[in-house]
Amino acid sequence: MTENERLIAGRYRIGQLVGRGGMAEVYEGYDTRLGRTVAIKLLKSDLANDASFEAKFRQEAQASARMAHPTIVRVYDAGEEETTDENGNPRKTPYIVMEFVKGRLLKEIIFEGGVELERSIRYVGGILTALEVSHRAGVVHRDIKPANVMVGDGDNVKVMDFGIARAVSDNSATQAATAGIIGTAQYFSPEQARGEAVDARTDLYSTGVILYELLAGRPPFKGESAVSVAYQHVSEAAVPPSQFNPAVSAELDAVVARAMAKDRNERFQSAEEFREHLLAAAQGKPVTNSNPIPISAPVTEVLSGPTKLMESQSLETELIDGFETMPNATTPTMTTSKVGAGVLWGLGTGVVVILVGLLFWVMNIGGTSPTISPSAGVAVPSVEGSLYDDAANTLAAQNLLVLRVYEKSETVPEGVVIRQEPAAGTQVLANTPITLYVSSGATEVTVPNLVGRAEADAVALIEGQGLTVGRIDVVGSANVPEGTVIASDPVTNSRLPLGSVVNLVLSDGTVMIPDVRNLDVLEARTILTAPTIGYTVSVEIFDAASCNGTPGTTVLDQSIAPGQAPQLQNIVLFVECVPTETVEPSPTPTPTTTP
Repeated sequence: MTENERLIAGRYRIGQLVGRGGMAEVYEGYDTRLGRTVAIKLLKSDLANDASFEAKFRQEAQASARMAHPTIVRVYDAGEEETTDENGNPRKTPYIVMEFVKGRLLKEIIFEGGVELERSIRYVGGILTALEVSHRAGVVHRDIKPANVMVGDGDNVKVMDFGIARAVSDNSATQAATAGIIGTAQYFSPEQARGEAVDARTDLYSTGVILYELLAGRPPFKGESAVSVAYQHVSEAAVPPSQFNPAVSAELDAVVARAMAKDRNERFQSAEEFREHLLAAAQGKPVTNSNPIPISAPVTEVLSGPTKLMESQSLETELIDGFETMPNATTPTMTTSKVGAGVLWGLGTGVVVILVGLLFWVMNIGGTSPTISPSAGVAVPSVEGSLYDDAANTLAAQNLLVLRVYEKSETVPEGVVIRQEPAAGTQVLANTPITLYVSSGATEVTVPNLVGRAEADAVALIEGQGLTVGRIDVVGSANVPEGTVIASDPVTNSRLPLGSVVNLVLSDGTVMIPDVRNLDVLEARTILTAPTIGYTVSVEIFDAASCNGTPGTTVLDQSIAPGQAPQLQNIVLFVECVPTETVEPSPTPTPTTTP
């Protein structure tokens, strides 16, 4: 059977390949049961046995399944296809069946340039509508960018790829995708660039960047690397878009500025508020006395850890962790533009979400959830403060499903439940998912390279990483300048919980000079020129002016006394004068006479 004839789950026929990402491949498909065209996303076979990738793949299905709205790409079905390979070994292929969308990426439209103000407002309004739906469902996208927005007939907008975590595991696929992260960095919020936890306002910042790009015809910040762009998002104010497009009004400038505020508390506090101000500004009527809607919905998909931005060669490399449209595809663009495997932010860390309750949501996708009698209701037990395994067993005993979300905590030990939703005592039906927020330990950061730094610079680097300066020891050094770091404890690149202490060893610019008097000159020279001291050595005859001989081989004195002395000096060794031996002439023999 060819790939194009293959059936998934006995009903979904796989068609031509239309998109490829770092983690999955997307095919045009056909639902033989319902008679409709669908998109089928298959996790790559070499990743199917990786629990991290499989969990993130399922996360996308679960996150999208809970949201039903015309501005969000629908997920119809999800599961695993069990097959055997050519050697008879079992093989599983996770799949997601999605709505098939015909249209163009907003990324392509922006690239062509010349987007009218009215269309720009319409596109961003559609994105904000999708975000309003997702945020109310407790899902933060985290990767809002033009490559994840489809524009269909009538300029209708559809947002894609909810729930995808970029940094998933330390393997070859992650390394292969890091080159594409710069494309995402163009739309990073300051909190993402700093590796902090995100919330719904993070998506609003990224939407503000898209609005800026549509209005100005260019992104707010440009740089040669992801690090450069992310730094600007954190510390530099964007030039108003009206400076590049005179048609942009002061009211629209104000909306962009607020959406892109560095402090998330100064941004719009909800997608609804953002859209209200945007539409008013488009009519030249700024909104006043609005009441921001606080972000209070639980965020189960996007709790993040430290992130480390990776350097990239160029913006073109975004295709590595985006979806590349296949040249033979009849449909211009598929529903998914990114299933990313990045960095993380180090992350070697980042977001880890394990969805045990996927079956519950999949059953609801088709509207065929099981019937549960009112008598099946149970009171949610309290499991906060318990180890996760104990908590899961307790909930399972009450016929409840478990949704585990890892979350960094500076106070709760790793593996312990921080909190639960719904709260203990809440009456729910059997098989209701209970979200457990489980501590993954304190946030970890990397000890920077401090060796060779001046003390003030080293302290700034330590504190900039969220670490604490501990003991500072000062020792001698043969060649490290005074006040410069010789070593750190822990050493460079060590991973430490946020707030941990880093001790420093500084040079005082001195060395310990030994007493080499009465030693042989060659032995003394060897000691003093060794790397631990690093001096140069000269030899002089003591009281050379009155010496008529040659230098001796024993040190009588030294120009620098034993003890602490400045580094990188020349020391003079004084030796005795060995007089030159004089040869007395032999006496002339007296001639002997014979009597």
